[in-house]
Amino acid sequence: MLEKKAKDRIIKKYRTHDSDTGSSQVQIAILTAEIKDLTEHLKTHRKDHSSRRGLLKKVGERRRLLRYLEHEDPKGFETLVKQLKLKIAKRYDQKTIEAAEAAHVAELEAAEEAENDAETDESDDE
Repeated sequence: MLEKKAKDRIIKKYRTHDSDTGSSQVQIAILTAEIKDLTEHLKTHRKDHSSRRGLLKKVGERRRLLRYLEHEDPKGFETLVKQLKLKIAKRYDQKTIEAAEAAHVAELEAAEEAENDAETDESDDE
């Protein structure tokens, strides 16, 4: 659990306006600090399963908040992730994107070719 002073420092650093205490950015920053503390605790107390369960719950909550923030405010998401130095798994790597683009281009070419064949069949019938 974070001390009140540490929590206040985090709130002051990540708030979006003067009276902000509960925005997604602040909640994510607080959860990140709590996750770091719990991780350190679990390095020395390996058999503390109740704390491990609490850690997993906090990680899940932070993941949900990050997903929400990414959807609602992409720029704020990017800046927060950089400030907190979080490792965010890329949803698509470059190879996947290139493969999808190549498949799309091939699809368009096949549709265009089929359209041209249909036009030539119609002109032959006349």
